[in-house]
Amino acid sequence: MTTTTCRLAACATIEKTMKRFVPILLLLTAVISSPIATAQELLSWSELPPVPDELGFAGPFVGVHNDALIVAGGANFPKPVWDNEKVWHDRVFVLTRSGDGYAWKDGGTLGRAVAYGASVSTNDGVVCIGGNDSQETCDDVFMLSWDAESERIMTTEYPSLPSPCAFSAATMIGDVIYVAGGQSGPSLETAMTNFWSLDLSQMASKREFVWKELPTWPGPTRALNLTVSQHNGYNDCVYVISGRRQEGPAVEQSSFEFLRDVWEFNPNTGQWRQRSDAPRCVMAGTSIKFGQSHVFVLGGATEERFFQSDELKDNHPGFVKESLAYHTITDTWAAAGAIPANHVTTTAVQWGDDIIVPTGEVRPRVRTPNVYRVLVNRAERDFGKVNYVVLFAYLLSMVGVGAYVARKNKNTDDYFRGGGHLPWWAAGCSIFATMLSSLTFTGIPSKAYAQDWVYSIGNFTIPLVAIIAVYVAMPFFRRIDATSAYEYLEKRFSRPVRLFGSASFTLFHLFRMAVVMSLTGLALSVATPLTPSQSVLLMGVLSILYCTMGGVEAVIWTDTIQTFVLLGGAVVAFVLLVMGTDGGASGFVSAANASDKFQIANHHLSPTSAQIALWVIVVGAIGQNLSSYTADQAVVQRYMTTADQRMAARSIWTNAVLTVPATLLFFGIGTALFAFYQSNPDRLDPTITTDQVFPYFIAHEMPIGLAGLIVAGVFAAAQSTVSTSMNSTATALVTDFLRPFDLCNSDGSYLSAARGLTFLMGVIGTLLGLVFVNPDIKSLFDTFLVVIGLFMGVLGGLFVLGGTTTRANSTGAMVGALVGATVMFSLWKFTAINGYLYTSCGITTCFVVGYLTSLATPKPNRDLTGLTLHTLQKPEGGTAAAK
Repeated sequence: MTTTTCRLAACATIEKTMKRFVPILLLLTAVISSPIATAQELLSWSELPPVPDELGFAGPFVGVHNDALIVAGGANFPKPVWDNEKVWHDRVFVLTRSGDGYAWKDGGTLGRAVAYGASVSTNDGVVCIGGNDSQETCDDVFMLSWDAESERIMTTEYPSLPSPCAFSAATMIGDVIYVAGGQSGPSLETAMTNFWSLDLSQMASKREFVWKELPTWPGPTRALNLTVSQHNGYNDCVYVISGRRQEGPAVEQSSFEFLRDVWEFNPNTGQWRQRSDAPRCVMAGTSIKFGQSHVFVLGGATEERFFQSDELKDNHPGFVKESLAYHTITDTWAAAGAIPANHVTTTAVQWGDDIIVPTGEVRPRVRTPNVYRVLVNRAERDFGKVNYVVLFAYLLSMVGVGAYVARKNKNTDDYFRGGGHLPWWAAGCSIFATMLSSLTFTGIPSKAYAQDWVYSIGNFTIPLVAIIAVYVAMPFFRRIDATSAYEYLEKRFSRPVRLFGSASFTLFHLFRMAVVMSLTGLALSVATPLTPSQSVLLMGVLSILYCTMGGVEAVIWTDTIQTFVLLGGAVVAFVLLVMGTDGGASGFVSAANASDKFQIANHHLSPTSAQIALWVIVVGAIGQNLSSYTADQAVVQRYMTTADQRMAARSIWTNAVLTVPATLLFFGIGTALFAFYQSNPDRLDPTITTDQVFPYFIAHEMPIGLAGLIVAGVFAAAQSTVSTSMNSTATALVTDFLRPFDLCNSDGSYLSAARGLTFLMGVIGTLLGLVFVNPDIKSLFDTFLVVIGLFMGVLGGLFVLGGTTTRANSTGAMVGALVGATVMFSLWKFTAINGYLYTSCGITTCFVVGYLTSLATPKPNRDLTGLTLHTLQKPEGGTAAAK
């Protein structure tokens, strides 16, 4: 069966299943919230000091450098505008800002009068591209930079364009400038399909620092188009929007074509694809990217009254005074509110947190000196008293569980292993919550929303790895009665290897706590009035309280409660999302299928592509899960909390079974988010990140009370991860560092040390979480994969090396671990290899280097009975042969 056939069959199954929920959907229709803000409230416009020329300019070069706005060149008509010819200018104006406000400075002049070129802002200055004057079209390219101390503009020559070009537009991705569209001569009949790039990182190479001609869009020629870059969920892409073209004499109206089409260029693949048309022609307009996936069109002309300019003259009402918003992930357009004036033939720029729209043409022949500052308003909704009550009642109940369980902890065995009496199903839920937690609730839906189901294959490998966990890993740890997973490394290799493994694990979980809390805090900042830092503190403090008091038993019981809350809340959210999609269940399936959102495999071979290959998912997921179930103390510790090996096996199978429906549910939520916001593009807030989209839906679209419970569940899920890390790192430190060196004189002293270290790990993790808060991160899911890979690959490699060979020795293990750690750091720092592969690369490097080093050094002289797959039972006549 082909992939397409499988996808269609899956879609049919989903649609059939969803139809069974129709009665529920109809019952819940009344609780769908209304839109939280109207489009007119999205943007706030205010005026800055006008350009110091009463007429203003059309077609100036505009950019920002050294915290100053630069406006250079341009053209206008002296008054009376209908009786005079156009005049080109060479003046440069610089707007600076300080605590006292804004002030325009004289920036001198350009080398020539020029207008209607393209410009982009870089770290070194404003790159000005092409343009024209009354005589010719230019191919000149130069950079303007502002020296704040001398208050002078400096000019640097850049390589010329492949051909003259005016009325084009430019954008930038990384170090590469892209120029699209324009005309090579004075007439629109010379409009082109040019697409050029200049890589500024090659500036030192005369041979490479030249404009390159790239494949052009499949659509018609155009000038006066918009060119802007934005992330589309996979990559940063270039968008060519609208424009105008002409075929034939200008006196014939039929010669003009007013374009609305949109084309997307992916620099990673070099491919173009057509996207949804703009609602109207926005030729000569200005656009700018905002946030992680929005493009604002803040001006642009339509064909309306285009042929009436000479007739209307001063009675022309100006261009359409409405802004537009385009969302690259859902490929939808929405109104973004009224604008005070529609400036065309100018460039919008980002200046700090503000968008600036300077000068420009407001109606035929009429320019304006006005400069506007545009602010994007965040959609606000009061969290509500009911939600607050539900949220804090739930969180405090988790602390109550810790206080209740604390009475049972008489020794370190109770604190670290729950006395070995916890039920298997609770241990299984705890493993499930530990492995998935809040990253599942926010990271996976956002990944499926922005991309597709390709990553789901990774979760489906968990039942396969569970076989190894049940029949290989867990019996090892039960046999040696391990409190810490790294006790095995000392028995198999040596104490230094044990200490290395335990220290690596501790560092991993400190960073894991930081990543989980910081990224969850960022995601939840749109769902509650709390800032990301306040959310991190709340999660950290509550986790420290109940985990320090209750030990692993408190962690397991709170994890179990959180599992049911998360899954129940997710089901309700999914139903509400489908209800809000145009067409309901069938509309959800149709929208997702039309955009390939159910795609589960990419069949290319690249290990670096943002559209991750199937083999990368399979290999990477097996490596990650193998490391987690064999080398992660947080998971191994659960093996030891049940009464016997049979119960421990049940807990592992419980987690494996829960993983399958949870994967379907959370990837389904991501797809439903895509369908919902494709149906309701005006309800999507441009100020949120992709990772915030599900918490945003919860807070703004779900009923009061239920939203509070689910937000509480997300908080608590993050706490489950944090508390697990706190308890397991404390376990490792006490068992691997304190006990072997007899640093405490009684079990009571070790219990006190365990509580103290739990508290300390929680404090350090929380402080790191505050440091790691970064709103620029595009995917918390990807970030977490990198963190896992950097640490767990080497640990997994040590356990695989020890468990599958008898020839590997302590020297080989240590060398393999150190080389593996170096390779992991190098992959992260110096390559573009997908983070999903890091763990498997770490396992492979550690194993290969460790085994080869062992072959070059003496054989191990310790008894390996029961410590490798080859010595589970001591063979008759001696030890097993070297493998």
